[in-house]
Amino acid sequence: MSEVTERQPRRERGTIYVVAAVVVVALVVVALLVRGERQTTTEAEQKAEQLLTALAAAGAPTPQVDQVVRVLGDDGGATCEDPGSALSRATLLGQLVNGAAGPGIRPVVADNRVVQGQLLVIQIYCPDELAGFQDLVDGLNLDDTVRG
Repeated sequence: MSEVTERQPRRERGTIYVVAAVVVVALVVVALLVRGERQTTTEAEQKAEQLLTALAAAGAPTPQVDQVVRVLGDDGGATCEDPGSALSRATLLGQLVNGAAGPGIRPVVADNRVVQGQLLVIQIYCPDELAGFQDLVDGLNLDDTVRG
């Protein structure tokens, strides 16, 4: 059996490469424009202001309003997707440890303030999820351990 090999002329291959590059560049430009067009809504700014006021009242440091709007938007972002899910619970519990790695990792009695920020976000952005997350927090061993 003889092998038949087709060879494209260099000019044809070059044209394919140029067209593919133009398409990729066009897609990148469209993606950047769409991302840049995302405007902040009045609701997102109001909720951000409300959160910053609550954080300041709790004695926590407060970021800029535009930072909160970018992260939480008007719906709470990832914080409100499913705060009571197994992944969210594991992430929270994974942060309440002694700082060791591997077999030395141990849970600790964490300070009450550790979860206050997340509770405020859930209370403001997704109050329907608050009861479930509050049950999770109530089951934690928290105390006034950090003296400020």
